[in-house]
Amino acid sequence: MKRSAITAKEMQQLDRMAIEKYGVPSLCLMENAGRAVAQAAASKTQTKRTKGIKRVVIVCGLGNNGGDGFVAARHLVNNGIEAVVYVAGDPEKIKGDALVNYQILKKCRYPVKEIKKVDKNFIEELKRAGIVIDALFGTGLSRDISGLFAEVIEAVNTFAGEVIAVDIPSGLNATTGEILGCAVEANKTVTFVLPKKGFYENDGPDYAGEVVVADIGIPRIILNK
Repeated sequence: MKRSAITAKEMQQLDRMAIEKYGVPSLCLMENAGRAVAQAAASKTQTKRTKGIKRVVIVCGLGNNGGDGFVAARHLVNNGIEAVVYVAGDPEKIKGDALVNYQILKKCRYPVKEIKKVDKNFIEELKRAGIVIDALFGTGLSRDISGLFAEVIEAVNTFAGEVIAVDIPSGLNATTGEILGCAVEANKTVTFVLPKKGFYENDGPDYAGEVVVADIGIPRIILNK
């Protein structure tokens, strides 16, 4: 049976099957996801309303959602668009595929800055950016956001103009559409494989904005089961 909108648990199962049963490298899935986000951001620079945007700020978390953001930054820079990356939290905690892509940025000497607190410099970067990409938290988030991450989300909502969310607006429950403490208010969400049920429930429609579904290489045979 062909699937439509799915829950966070179902998305995790699709990822697991693609990687473990069909042998799709997880790094390939992250690469495809980040490229899709970069393409969405780059296309925004070509519209009549946003033409001339050459600066994108990417706010990354410490997990795989942040890894997608690191990949997006690399593709944006390769296409001549200035991308400034911020990491919320301690970069020493980044691991796995996200760490691989974080290290690539560092080796390429792309600008990567650590957010230890929301200060004047970070706020000014948000104001200057033509587009802000939210790559803080993905569909696996199940706890309320607080502390530094909540402050970062509040700053993005207050000072950013155009916001593109990676897979899901950070803080939105992918299954229920409820807000987990606070959430990013996105203009567009580039989600992967299939829409998430939370986009259409409770607060989801107000926070997800325009939803674009990107193919990241999950075998079609899995989706049709």
